[in-house]
Amino acid sequence: MKKRSVVLILLSALGVITFLDRINISVAGDSIMRDLGLTESQWGWVLSIFILSYSLFQIPMGVWGDRSGQRNVLAFIVIWWSIFTGMTGMAGSFMALLLIRFMFGLGEAGAYPNMTGTIGRWFPAKETGKAQGYIWAASRFGGALAPITVIPMMAWMGWRVTFMVFGILGVIWGIIWYFWYRDRPKEIRGISLEELSEISARDTRQEKIKVPWKKIVRNRQFWLILSMYWFYVWGSWFFFSWFPTFLERGRGFSKAELTYAVAVPFLMGVIGNIAGGYLSDRFSSRLGLKTGRRLLGSGGLAVAAVLMFLGGFIPGKLEVFILFSLCFGVMDLMLPSAWAVCLDVGKRHAGAISGAMNTAGNLGGFVCATVFGYVVQATGNYNAPIYIIAAMMFISALLFLRINPEKPLDTS
Repeated sequence: MKKRSVVLILLSALGVITFLDRINISVAGDSIMRDLGLTESQWGWVLSIFILSYSLFQIPMGVWGDRSGQRNVLAFIVIWWSIFTGMTGMAGSFMALLLIRFMFGLGEAGAYPNMTGTIGRWFPAKETGKAQGYIWAASRFGGALAPITVIPMMAWMGWRVTFMVFGILGVIWGIIWYFWYRDRPKEIRGISLEELSEISARDTRQEKIKVPWKKIVRNRQFWLILSMYWFYVWGSWFFFSWFPTFLERGRGFSKAELTYAVAVPFLMGVIGNIAGGYLSDRFSSRLGLKTGRRLLGSGGLAVAAVLMFLGGFIPGKLEVFILFSLCFGVMDLMLPSAWAVCLDVGKRHAGAISGAMNTAGNLGGFVCATVFGYVVQATGNYNAPIYIIAAMMFISALLFLRINPEKPLDTS
């Protein structure tokens, strides 16, 4: 087995852990609210405070990894957020839970920018889309596992101990990563000269990397990338936050039906990300980087927007379940392309660029999660915000068509 395959396995395992730790609190929400006596508005803050800290610290965490290397940074932040995952089970009040989830989001903010930076060090350009596809597929698998694992674990040991168990998983990963991984591929014991030649990685460990922000922020492409992701994330955060409530209150799904109704779309996301990674690299190789990335990114978003609109328009449980499952899967076809674009245009600053993109996106998610509730309250209709989200995704598709991955941000 090639050493970069082991790197990809470790990163994929981390993708599962990030979403298990992120989605488990939504699954355990009713139990936590009852035990701590939280109101729905307080619970809304508990969910959104994570999105806020997660958004704000994307860029600094990505820059930190670019400068210091992903070995130390990923090991530190994974253990950091895993500690706060476990501490979630120790919270005794609203304010304590609020602080813990803020600190948890601070740590998770560095996960995907630093995983992207790791891919930049270890994978040749022709494999970056595929690598991103596996990582994001793993994250969706983690989301699918959340309702399947958390509910029986809570029934057996309670929600507090359940969070402590999840915290231990992350600590174990951080220790393994620190002792096995190296930022420079040539420092890994047993790596072949053939694989080193395939990687052709730039050795940046001894360089002091300074991100040319002045040049980057004047680049129109940079703002296109941020805007594209800001509009896209309205779709993904709907599934991460309001989707179970939409199904239960807007479509009459029972608690038992929610288990498969929530898990299956995430499993479709697994398929979408793996397929999207392969197709992104294949299209880029055959059609050129610009056309290949755009075709899958813009096309996936446009089709997903239509499916989202139909899901809000067409009544019926089965029809909605099918439409939203397909929507999530097709939407995730574009995700490897979006993150591969950060490598294409960011080069050695990929961690910083992907951090900026994810910051913009999750701020969009914060707005989406807030606006959704206000629209439902004002209209008394769970379908109305679905149309807004579909429109946002279509705008994202149009913006993706304007991005040129063949022009690096710090030189164009």
